[in-house]
Amino acid sequence: MAEKQKSPKRQLLRDMNLMGAEYYERFYQQTFHEWRRFISGDPKVDPAIIPQEVLDSWWRCARLGVDPLSRPNNKVLVGEELEDLLERNREFIDVSRPFMTNLYRFLEGSGFMVSLLDRDVYVLEVLGDPEEDKLVRTAKGFVGACWHERYAGNQAGGTVAYYKKPLQVFGSQHYIRLYQGATGSGAPIFNPDGEFAGVIAIFGRYYRANPHTLGMAVAAAGAIENELRIRRALAESRVAASYQRTVISSIQEALIAVDSAGRVTLINDNARKKFGLAGIRVEGRPIRDLYSRDNAHFFTLIESGETTTDAEVRITSRNQAGDYTLTCNPILSADQQMIGKIILLNEIQRAKSMVTKMMGASANFRFDDIYGQNARFLMTVDQARMVSRSNSNVLLLGKSGTGKDIFAQAIHNESERRNGPYVAINCGAIPRDLIASELFGHEEGAFTGSRRGGNQGKFELADGGTLFLDEIAETPLELQTALLRVIEDKSVLRIGGTRVRPVDVRIIAATNKDLREEVRKGNFREDLYYRANVFAIEMVPLKERLDDIPLLADYFVKRYASTMKKRITQVDKRVIEAFMNYSWPGNVRELQNAIERMINFLKTPELTVDLVPDHIRRPTHVVEHREDAEAPQEAERMMILRMLGAKMRKNRIAEKMNISRATLYRKMKQYNLK
Repeated sequence: MAEKQKSPKRQLLRDMNLMGAEYYERFYQQTFHEWRRFISGDPKVDPAIIPQEVLDSWWRCARLGVDPLSRPNNKVLVGEELEDLLERNREFIDVSRPFMTNLYRFLEGSGFMVSLLDRDVYVLEVLGDPEEDKLVRTAKGFVGACWHERYAGNQAGGTVAYYKKPLQVFGSQHYIRLYQGATGSGAPIFNPDGEFAGVIAIFGRYYRANPHTLGMAVAAAGAIENELRIRRALAESRVAASYQRTVISSIQEALIAVDSAGRVTLINDNARKKFGLAGIRVEGRPIRDLYSRDNAHFFTLIESGETTTDAEVRITSRNQAGDYTLTCNPILSADQQMIGKIILLNEIQRAKSMVTKMMGASANFRFDDIYGQNARFLMTVDQARMVSRSNSNVLLLGKSGTGKDIFAQAIHNESERRNGPYVAINCGAIPRDLIASELFGHEEGAFTGSRRGGNQGKFELADGGTLFLDEIAETPLELQTALLRVIEDKSVLRIGGTRVRPVDVRIIAATNKDLREEVRKGNFREDLYYRANVFAIEMVPLKERLDDIPLLADYFVKRYASTMKKRITQVDKRVIEAFMNYSWPGNVRELQNAIERMINFLKTPELTVDLVPDHIRRPTHVVEHREDAEAPQEAERMMILRMLGAKMRKNRIAEKMNISRATLYRKMKQYNLK
């Protein structure tokens, strides 16, 4: 009968015993002899018996002052320090323990023990036979002990940590005599970043030494490293998934991802809410199953191989219909094959708000931001405040630079539409062939170069808010009919389209021309004039509110000094006098620009008259021309205003006008001057 086959474990134990006996007979005494020679001061060690790495470790121990004949003086952590050590290495221990257990089960009964050490060579975990407890205690191989060569000489823990490669240290290869009754095999463990993490080591009696134990340690170390990599990958995967969930849930648009077959792979909460899909499992289902067959245009866009950006679509889902902008981007594989698509759907109303913000057309000014103390000007502000409370169309009349755009923003911000969009368009700044598209929008294919999916016009963008039509007098006559129809019908038809879209828009128009004269000349439709002119507000030019110049000048000086980080301690009174004697054809905007220019050139803390632009400082011909054209009373009023604005004392004003102080006060009361 054939001999009964031995188990691998029993065979290994048998080999260990045989190898241990052979080692004891042939090798122990040789290495012991070389060790004694070394510690006696004879450096001529036989390299055939003592490997170079062992010899180098002996030299290190000698330099570290390790006593080879005394008991080891291992550093041992206890109490809170030990708890901190184990807590810092909790994951490392948890990952390693199953592999240590499997390794020990294979070695159980052989007299070996398995130890795990951290990167600083502190013992974290020990598994061993009860008969080896004495060896553990004597060699201080228990948890919390440090096996650095400084404390424990060379061995399969500290020396492996030094070289960071697998090593086996036999019997009298140990520098400390006490450890020469043991043998050890250790292998380094590296974390997923390639950094040294610790050592797994197998220790036993020297006569049980076997080269297989080194291979076991190496295999266990490799298995631990693989598990660390897997855990890192899983952790990173969880983090990535968490980021993905957070990003997807943060996207305000409805987001749907589909694979190349059109099956849903991902959908965010906003998409579920918008299309009535909350609580329904849609992943894995064809996207066509989620929407009715009425959505042919939507399906055409998402199933094409092209990128779609902000195309407008109407989507019907579960008896709900809505207008959306669609952006659809293909997902490409490494070899540039389309493997899916990301679909973003944004409700038109939300898109309008986003677009108006991106256009920079938000209304920033309020009536509290408008400076002035002139009586006529304050009456104008009061009129604008009153009209802001209604939904009536407003016509702002006045020369350039009088602040029509600021008044338009303030009216919007005081109105019930303050939370709606504010859209501004300058009718005179857009080419005639483009203004219709800008105002009313266009459908896809309406003209060469038209945007895919069409484009919203300013009326649609302003739906629910205010549309400011600046320089309305410049609107081409042929377009005024369409403009009138939109204002009257409160609906818009895009260029090239057939669908009429309702719009709820308040119109604030502005012009620097005399619209009645333009109507008389045939340049402006009379019916459009009356439709826009429900409430007309005439802006006061700066030349008629000279008493506001000191106030406005002070505001602009402080504003630009702060912006440009200039220190201004004084303004030369001749600066204000120059401002008061100028006609300001560019109105407040011209004053603002002049002060900005002056502060740019400022080199001292005083704003001096030489910084005033020449055409403002020497305006004699302008003033004379203006005063010749004014009625005598208005000329007198303006003269008093200028001198008051220049901070001239009243007796000096009366003297210059060749009148008494009492007459001056009477005239100031007559002209409503303070």
